[in-house]
Amino acid sequence: MVASPPVTGNEYRISYERQGDDLILQMGPQHPSTHGVLRLELTLDGELVKHVRPHIGYLHRCFEKHAEAMTYPQVIPYADRMDYVGAMCQELGYVLAVEKLMGLTDLPARLHYIRVLMAELQRIASHLLAVGTYGLDVGAITPFLWCFRDREKILDLFEWVSGARLLYNYLWIGGVAHDLPAGYLDKVRELVEYFTPRVKELNDLLSLNKIFIERTAHIGVMPPEVAISYGVGGPNLRGSGVRWDLRKEEPYCTYDRLDFDVPVGTGEFGPVGSAWDRYMVRVREMLESLKIVRQVIDQMPSGDPNEAMPRRVRPPEGDAYMRTESPRGEIGFYIVSDGSEKPFRCKGRSPCFTAISALSAISQGALVADAVAIVGSLDIVLGEVDR
Repeated sequence: MVASPPVTGNEYRISYERQGDDLILQMGPQHPSTHGVLRLELTLDGELVKHVRPHIGYLHRCFEKHAEAMTYPQVIPYADRMDYVGAMCQELGYVLAVEKLMGLTDLPARLHYIRVLMAELQRIASHLLAVGTYGLDVGAITPFLWCFRDREKILDLFEWVSGARLLYNYLWIGGVAHDLPAGYLDKVRELVEYFTPRVKELNDLLSLNKIFIERTAHIGVMPPEVAISYGVGGPNLRGSGVRWDLRKEEPYCTYDRLDFDVPVGTGEFGPVGSAWDRYMVRVREMLESLKIVRQVIDQMPSGDPNEAMPRRVRPPEGDAYMRTESPRGEIGFYIVSDGSEKPFRCKGRSPCFTAISALSAISQGALVADAVAIVGSLDIVLGEVDR
């Protein structure tokens, strides 16, 4: 065993040992490019990766056990903290599951449109973080700054409506914390008009950059059958050419009334399912989310979004499962009720967990430097993995 130097400040540790002719390299959990407290155990033959073993148990969010000690509304802030950069979509999945358990089906149309608006703004904000940090992973600094600049504008809108910039507790069971403020939709429309040309600038700078394409278009290839066998979803699945999106396949809220496309990887610069395909699906999904937001603004009905919100949340005995399309794929909530005000059991299904599960299968034969780029292309959040 050869120990790495002592860790100070913002440095990170890489330790390694030799087993026969192979080198066992420990990357993380403090490594900045593991996107959280993820430790990768790399088995190397020189510079080639023979095997990757992910170790995920360093965060211990304990969401599922916390939920059993909280009332149903009190669980919402805990759901926020699963995917803390896609919190609106976590809230949406959870409250829809509780509403399904309670049989709440006749909810105001304005409530559904507000929920779609928040979910799509959150999808754009999440994808901006994903593509910005991915550029940083492979050495491009400026796109990261541009993406975070534009993400701040969405966080400003979230702060205006909920009072928070990251963890919102805004989507409630049967309603929302507050109706949209006066002038809110006008500001959202301004954001849409501002951001649409910014996507082209991002493509010119990074997405279609020759160096970036050569760096990402032939690594981390995930064939469709591999993605499906591991239960991978979201942009990671669609990057493999599989056109599966729960907003289309099992519509909820008002998605069946909205017109949008489902981008998939096509292998424009390499094999289908490469790291570049997964990245590019996220970029194109931002444009589709902008299309959805425009329609929501135009179709937003009047009325009180909270007119059907129950005063007391106490579902009957039974169970329910609801799955929705978060920025990272299928997020599912399985809830068991014993008739009390607290869930008897609450189980979260994480798309990031399945993505990490496929990591070894798509990393074999890659170089050490490519391992970092492959992890970044999966866009994982460890709060959702180590629940």
